[in-house]
Amino acid sequence: MVQSSSPLLTKLQTPLIRKLAQAIESIWHSQLTTYAYDTPADLGYVEGTLEGDRLIIENHCYQTTHFRKLHLELAKVGNNLDILHCVMFPHTQFHLPIYGVDIVAGRGSISAAIVDLSPVSPNQVLPNEYNERLEQLQASSFTQRRPLPAWGNIFSKFCVFIRPANPEEEIAFFNQATQYLLTHCQLTRQTFPITSLEEQKLIVEGQKRYCLQQQKNDKTRRILENAFGVAWADRYLRTMLFDSVEDVQTEENLEKVEISQV
Repeated sequence: MVQSSSPLLTKLQTPLIRKLAQAIESIWHSQLTTYAYDTPADLGYVEGTLEGDRLIIENHCYQTTHFRKLHLELAKVGNNLDILHCVMFPHTQFHLPIYGVDIVAGRGSISAAIVDLSPVSPNQVLPNEYNERLEQLQASSFTQRRPLPAWGNIFSKFCVFIRPANPEEEIAFFNQATQYLLTHCQLTRQTFPITSLEEQKLIVEGQKRYCLQQQKNDKTRRILENAFGVAWADRYLRTMLFDSVEDVQTEENLEKVEISQV
């Protein structure tokens, strides 16, 4: 099992981000058997400047039997902006949704918080067991729900996108995000590989659709471009944040490499 080193940014982040980042890593390492992920050397920790403020990006990545990539990103822009971004990309041999959570905080106030288990099937529907479990979870009541962006058709009906109105709603969002994550880990352990190449191809297409839609997030792209340039921002979006598997054969080759290393 691989444990992360002490995060540099965690202690400097807004309390909700700090608390959720610690919870995500704790759940990953307690619920899943994690292995090292080959993060590009120049993308794991990055520093730059955005409008005169120091920008720091720190990435923590792992892989497991079911997930080709567990990714937790923390970012900080001076004292003005704190960001948490997390995505879990399943291996394409497993029909699993994509868990994602993001929090954006400006000057100590949370402006946006979103969590979802996004389907990758052609009909954009979650597996039955996920629908059943998420329906059973007690839904939190939030007073300031936010509309999904134009590219947000990748999200499920269980997506929670809010601006917390008070500390109580921040706690409620934390509980929602960790409940989704625990549910995901529990159901993952009950999921077996798919042998049909046709079904695997559909999953590949679903993950690619998810990544392409996420790459349309203009706010994220604009921050990266202003700090590091267009070429670097595009590479970071495609290889670090939302790197889709192009075809089943590529994924099978990766699986063979993993097996040979065990």
